[in-house]
Amino acid sequence: MTSASRPYKGFTPRLGVYRVLHHRTGKMLIGHSPHLTGTLNRLRFQLDLGNRPNRSLQQDWNLDGAGGFTFEVLDELTPLEPLADPTDDLRELLALWRENLRLRPEDEY
Repeated sequence: MTSASRPYKGFTPRLGVYRVLHHRTGKMLIGHSPHLTGTLNRLRFQLDLGNRPNRSLQQDWNLDGAGGFTFEVLDELTPLEPLADPTDDLRELLALWRENLRLRPEDEY
């Protein structure tokens, strides 16, 4: 077990599916993460600094600012085994959300 996989002083990260929704266009960035809070914080930080690799998302952020977006957790997973790798479960949950939202390529960043 590595130190990265051990809960730090009782901290267990939230894992699940997130969405960043642009209000004006309805476009979204949807993904999964084993650490939702950290991922959403990183996304905000990159956008605030102007260095998000996704140029289309960054341009919309530059135009509309933080108020033009919603950052949200769509769903969370509770692992049955605390040290098990949740990647496959997260991918499956993300696929279910893509289907549920009826996402088309033009709807996403």
